[in-house]
Amino acid sequence: MAEATRPTLSVIIITLNESRHIGACLDSVAFADEVIVLDSGSTDDTCEIARARGARVHTTADWPGFGPQKNRALDLATCDWVLSVDADERVPAELADEIRRTLAAPTHQAYRVPRLSEFEGRPMRHTGWWPDHVLRLFRRGTARFTDAAVHEQVRTEAAVGVLRQHLLHYPYASIEALLAKVNRYSSDAALMMYRRGRRTTPLGALGHGLWTFIRIYLIRRGFLDGRQGLIVACAGASGSFFRYAKLMALQRNGGQPGAER
Repeated sequence: MAEATRPTLSVIIITLNESRHIGACLDSVAFADEVIVLDSGSTDDTCEIARARGARVHTTADWPGFGPQKNRALDLATCDWVLSVDADERVPAELADEIRRTLAAPTHQAYRVPRLSEFEGRPMRHTGWWPDHVLRLFRRGTARFTDAAVHEQVRTEAAVGVLRQHLLHYPYASIEALLAKVNRYSSDAALMMYRRGRRTTPLGALGHGLWTFIRIYLIRRGFLDGRQGLIVACAGASGSFFRYAKLMALQRNGGQPGAER
């Protein structure tokens, strides 16, 4: 009887100026059969670091948004299974072992992974950051990313299982990095909402910001994460407020970002 063929695994990563993270990220996924890095124009040495670690590096001349870019990376994968990770994430040895065991005898076509994020050296186990189950592992051909410019997700019609070991996430090197991301994401989200026909008012923007703070700090018990929990709650509230404030600006400007500059 012929020996069963071992299922293969592709890891896909999209990047832009991720030299701070990409080396450690790639080291953590070295167990995969292929690693694909799709870069959208880094001006640092992200691509050189990735090539030095054996990744297949591809580049794009444009930026269509997170969902479409991840689908481009997905289309480059050639293995039986796909694991999508971000450059600021790490696959610990325990999760790598669980993935290998799971793929040897899969019970589902896709799997969610719990993600543990760290901020200023503290694992964030509240604020809604934990357990952050993200669908990242799936059989190739059974799933695609949504076309959302931000907050993209994997969509599949297949049955979805849940892994036990967690993915590590290092999203912000500093408060400045957190605020920079809030600014960038709120702009992208506002434009996406405008194009989908969403509209708002000053009271609506204020209400969304206030509700976001209450949800993160009180309902999701962000206060148990100490000073970091308060910072995350305030950043989340400001991100929500400015998302709708920027939507109001788009309403005034006929959908043209930065028209008042």
